[in-house]
Amino acid sequence: MKILCIDGGGIRGIFAVAILKKMEEEYKKPIGELFDVVSGTSTGAIIATSVILNKPMKELLKGYKKFGKQIFNPQAQIGIFKSVYSDRYLRKYFKKTFGELKLADIKKPLLIPAVDVTHGKPYVYRSNYGHPESDDLSIKLWDAVLSSCSAPVYFPPNNINNKYLSVDGGLWANNPSMVCVTEAMQFFNKRLDEIHICSVGTGLQQIEYKIEKDKYWGIKKWLPFQFPFMKISPKLLDLALDLSSESITYHCQHLLGDNYFRLNEDLGTEVPFDDVSCIDDLIKLGEEVYQNQKTKVQHFLQL
Repeated sequence: MKILCIDGGGIRGIFAVAILKKMEEEYKKPIGELFDVVSGTSTGAIIATSVILNKPMKELLKGYKKFGKQIFNPQAQIGIFKSVYSDRYLRKYFKKTFGELKLADIKKPLLIPAVDVTHGKPYVYRSNYGHPESDDLSIKLWDAVLSSCSAPVYFPPNNINNKYLSVDGGLWANNPSMVCVTEAMQFFNKRLDEIHICSVGTGLQQIEYKIEKDKYWGIKKWLPFQFPFMKISPKLLDLALDLSSESITYHCQHLLGDNYFRLNEDLGTEVPFDDVSCIDDLIKLGEEVYQNQKTKVQHFLQL
């Protein structure tokens, strides 16, 4: 069983899209035809859902470039009284991209981790492939994706049919690989040696908190302000997402060994998930990573 897993990471998702675009060009077929199961968290949910629908990665790349600056346009500088960003353009983009399709309309396995904050538990949106916990297949695809993208403080929670509020799945599964390992074993009855995962990251960050004389750490330390714009930086959330991804990567590498193939690259610095100025650099880096790993990609797909 070949599984594609895509990390969360906001605008850094364009790094993953660039890799998959090169892969699509190389094999001259939609990415979705190369894998049996697809999963993505947060920005990875956008990519994974596009893959399931066989949408060209070239078009998805254009979408990220076009809507990125609109989506990450602050409505609040700090996010104390309302979220830093509105979800208006996210909704617009997702509705345009995924239309009125529901989870029930998708037969190929798609898994989108999120969080049900109303009941305080992790949640996985699943497509219509027979899993007993797929209890509400009437949910629109765009609604499921929006839920997984709703990072706390930065975007408002997504209201699912007035039943519960849903937020970013990156809080527990920014790298959805372990979700897929569990699914493959419990639902598809696969042994570990039958599970092959291609995991695509959104860049390894260098996030540091320096020792300073001021010992009274408050919000301005954990979520620094960017001067002169007085814009809050998502440093703490980025750190949490990065730690989630890398810890899951570590465990999956030990469980699956060579069956776990990770495509990621060190960014060399902090690149906040809302920093749209880095789009071109991320695309270039993604293309370079694919070229460097092309032989390993070919080997994985031939397993």
